[in-house]
Amino acid sequence: MVRYVTLLNFTDQGIRNVKQTIDRAKAFKAAADKLGATLKDLYWTQGRYDLVATIEVPDEQTGMSLLLALGSMGNVKSQTLRAFTSDEMKPILSKMP
Repeated sequence: MVRYVTLLNFTDQGIRNVKQTIDRAKAFKAAADKLGATLKDLYWTQGRYDLVATIEVPDEQTGMSLLLALGSMGNVKSQTLRAFTSDEMKPILSKMP
């Protein structure tokens, strides 16, 4: 599985309709499930970002599709970080000269 940490901010539309944020999160989880992806964690946060999500997807194409679908709804803008576990880092580090 491919893991992402996604940092999200509400758009003007998203904050105007903030009372629906939990329902939108449930809809996003359902969309992820339908694609074989998993919304592992979702937190509403204070500070620079309004939400932080951790997502597991079967491949990068699925991740891209899921995040494009999320963005196209117009409620959030995202920054996505590819995340690696320590087991995934071992072969990466072993390739270093």
